[in-house]
Amino acid sequence: MDPSKLPCAVEAILFVAGEPVSVSDLAHALDMTVSELNPVLDEMKAAYDRGARGLRLNRFGMSVQLATRPDYAPYIERLLQPVQKQSLTQAAMETLSIIAYRQPVTKTEIEAVRGVKCDYSVTSLLNKGLIEEVGRRESLGRPILYGTTEAFLSHFGIETLDDLPALDLPEPAPQEQEV
Repeated sequence: MDPSKLPCAVEAILFVAGEPVSVSDLAHALDMTVSELNPVLDEMKAAYDRGARGLRLNRFGMSVQLATRPDYAPYIERLLQPVQKQSLTQAAMETLSIIAYRQPVTKTEIEAVRGVKCDYSVTSLLNKGLIEEVGRRESLGRPILYGTTEAFLSHFGIETLDDLPALDLPEPAPQEQEV
């Protein structure tokens, strides 16, 4: 493919996909390697930002998405009048914050920080795709470890967990055993 047409091909694919596309899938579709595609994506991101356009290129972990700039959300909402999405409850937000900052983390560790049960919040976050099971702790009962997903990064508009605001959380009291 003509190198000058490559950004146009990427833009067309991302426009049609709508959802985040993994960089490896995008590279495969363009018959390139990820290392060849990354500089193209970086230049496209910079070009969208320089031009102060209505669109921007978002990267979430190892995925990329073409999205509208938040500055123009009120105009888009006026046109589309979307159905109100159900927001996360306070309990779910607290649980999600603990998982984001402490991952991988077990329910017992979350409950130690929050001071209350978190079963419903964890189930809700799993159903929304914001968290996932990432393994099991090598301790009594082998409790499930939870971590955030790329959907979490996309939902909050960040590229990596390093983009989370700095937060000084106290360490939870050590648990004698996981249940």
